[in-house]
Amino acid sequence: MIKEGVLFDELPDKKVKCNVCSHRCHISDEKLGVCRTRQNKNGKLYTLIYNTVSSEAVDPIEKKPLYHFLPGTLSYSLGTIGCNFRCQHCQNWNISQASLVDSHTIEITPETAIKRALASGSKSIAWTYNEPAIWHEYTFDSAVLAKKAGLKTIYVTNGYITPEALRRIAPYLDAFRVDIKSFSEDFYRKTCGARLAPVLESTKLAKELGMHVETITLIIPTKNDSGEEIIQIVKWVHDNLGADTPMHFTRFHPMYKMDDLYPTPIDTLEMAYDIAKKEGMRFVYLGNVGGHKYENTYCPKCNALLIDRVGFRVSAIKIKDGKCPQCGEEIPMVGPGKK
Repeated sequence: MIKEGVLFDELPDKKVKCNVCSHRCHISDEKLGVCRTRQNKNGKLYTLIYNTVSSEAVDPIEKKPLYHFLPGTLSYSLGTIGCNFRCQHCQNWNISQASLVDSHTIEITPETAIKRALASGSKSIAWTYNEPAIWHEYTFDSAVLAKKAGLKTIYVTNGYITPEALRRIAPYLDAFRVDIKSFSEDFYRKTCGARLAPVLESTKLAKELGMHVETITLIIPTKNDSGEEIIQIVKWVHDNLGADTPMHFTRFHPMYKMDDLYPTPIDTLEMAYDIAKKEGMRFVYLGNVGGHKYENTYCPKCNALLIDRVGFRVSAIKIKDGKCPQCGEEIPMVGPGKK
């Protein structure tokens, strides 16, 4: 469905400037932005994907991954097509790099989405699978309805959203699960077709605006796996988001245009975990390594096992009234027992 967009400037010669993502595309008449889902039509900006859904699922919230936000619950999850990044290792490249003409999609209105979310027994709705920032008009309208219905709201995002767009949706957005893919501008430019600085800016702003923030870094062999770079990422999160911010380091598997690499060694992931703990981060997790002990949540004071996980399955949650039952340490968590 085509709908007039928001957050754009009209420029001379029927050009427009899109202010939804940090590319801030200058788009000529009848042309598309970088995301290929926002088009200039006669000097006005339109979204081509309002109501357009490529992926619909009811996921464990741990799949996002969110470990300190409604643990053990389900999240009604929607994705569309397109992306403002060109990641060479994208696991969802078949929708993120797809075009409208060759994609299989369905129409789900915001009203229908909220009804389906409630019927599924989910406690939240997540916009995920591809980049939700480019779906701004739809996710905004849906988030407004979700809050009225008592659902929590989630962006699973690359963080390339403008301050204007983030501030607009902030009153209706509860969680911001953001990729910090590297701490190298060169990596972002060559591997993603983007820049690092706007990601850090939006992540810091999301925290300031009161959202629950968790970060994830996919550790790619030979690309972003040095101890020096991991230290840089960790120190930035510690200093700008706080020591209680959950950090996820996940295992790379050969994918898309990076199918010539090898999976991340477990030792490398454990190195990242050790660095983060040494630098003062209190909640650090490893992902894509089912059954690893660092999938679990432990009390940072007494090391008691608080949430037992295997993959996306939670077998036990032992937090009581937001505290460790063994030593009484406060555990920052949206649920259980806390709002």
